[in-house]
Amino acid sequence: MEPKADIALIGLAVMGQNLVLNMDDHGFTVVVYNRTVEKVDRFLAREARGTKVIGARSIEEMVAQLKRPRRIMMLVKAGQAVDDFIEQLVPYLEPGDIIIDGGNSLYQDSMRRTKYLEKKGLFFIGTGVSGGEEGARTGPSIMPGGSPEAWPYVKDIFQSISAKVDDGAPCCDWVGRDGAGHFVKMVHNGIEYGDMQLICEAYQLMRDGLEMTNAEMRDAFDEWNKGDLDSYLIEITRDILGYKEENGDYLLDKILDTAGQKGTGKWTVIASQEMGMPLSLIAEAVYSRCVSSLKDERVNASTKLRGPRPKITLDKAKFVDQIREALYASKIISYTQGFMLLRAAAKEYGWKLNYGNIALMWRGGCIIRSRFLGKIKEAYDKKPKLPNLLLDTFFKKEVRLNQKGWRNVVATAAKKGIPCPAFASALAFYDSYRTEKLPANLLQAQRDYFGAHTYERLDQPRGEFFHTNWTGRGGDVSSSTYNA
Repeated sequence: MEPKADIALIGLAVMGQNLVLNMDDHGFTVVVYNRTVEKVDRFLAREARGTKVIGARSIEEMVAQLKRPRRIMMLVKAGQAVDDFIEQLVPYLEPGDIIIDGGNSLYQDSMRRTKYLEKKGLFFIGTGVSGGEEGARTGPSIMPGGSPEAWPYVKDIFQSISAKVDDGAPCCDWVGRDGAGHFVKMVHNGIEYGDMQLICEAYQLMRDGLEMTNAEMRDAFDEWNKGDLDSYLIEITRDILGYKEENGDYLLDKILDTAGQKGTGKWTVIASQEMGMPLSLIAEAVYSRCVSSLKDERVNASTKLRGPRPKITLDKAKFVDQIREALYASKIISYTQGFMLLRAAAKEYGWKLNYGNIALMWRGGCIIRSRFLGKIKEAYDKKPKLPNLLLDTFFKKEVRLNQKGWRNVVATAAKKGIPCPAFASALAFYDSYRTEKLPANLLQAQRDYFGAHTYERLDQPRGEFFHTNWTGRGGDVSSSTYNA
């Protein structure tokens, strides 16, 4: 039988099913396989009924249905499951065939898999896919990396099914070698953590500080969504605040305040620490989820630990607008830090990342899609080697215009005992970055005092290191100099 399928997809959970239907809508013939074979039959009888989708009941049958070079995409749980499927696929493939991992895999795993499969004459693509269930069905953001030789064979499929921005440009382009695609997706998810935490802090300030009703907060987010903060996350927050159960109660008020996480935010913070990049806002977002999980301890502590009353008596309308300013300015910091990490990774791994294109890929389809990203693309289009978004004319001006409200919100929250770690860490980073002389001279002196770690001098060339025998008892032998 002549092979009919353009691409195979393994994994028929919600994302997999919707991506298959999206591909079918765009004229591609897809053969599907799932470890639990009954899911294939059920999908063909229900969601895929009336489509060109082909079902396979074994890996061998699935591969036999594919045109050459064979393209096989997996949407399975990250980790061992991906490696297990690769091992099952390899015996049935031939040089030039392509394996695609569309899950949220750790970028180092994608680097390893690229190298492993290329040694066998096969190609690998590790691609981030963002947009959730709806995005997969109607057009996600797709961030592919891996073996560059594979890109021409999947480009048409990926760019056809991806989201499109106003000028019709697809929210999908080649990112770079080996783990670059999954690294960009990881940073995307880290920024997503930051955005969500910032929005939650704005919500708590309004709920606990200004004692606003859900309807009032919904209206505030609705108004914000018409301006600079126009984005998917602001939009869904507005909808969540207005959602009522059948009895008229707001559902949000009945949801337990403990947040889950799947690990991509944590990976982003670990990567930032390994590369020495200060992703302080995203780190606070991750730790805030950790604190939320300590629900029983927090309930107990709330009866024993005292602080100020949270009620804010300032002009409500004015303070709500200042919260908007704090949210907007902090959002700028979040993306600034994210792109700093991307630049560090590009240098570390030799990736030629196009930062403007990355911003474009995030403008539609994905969870962090927003009007704001268009300005990031403009910044990098004007100056591809821009070292920091805060130095772009537009963002420099925006932070200046919103800085007064931002500072007042952080100060007021501290005085009233309302936690806003992401707002505060964003402001601390901004002030640190713009400070010519930080107190790290004292810190380095301390390190030299107790550990002979040496220091550089202002009156000597950079790169020359000195040690002082601070006590007269330490001797002149210094520790080796290194950066961790």
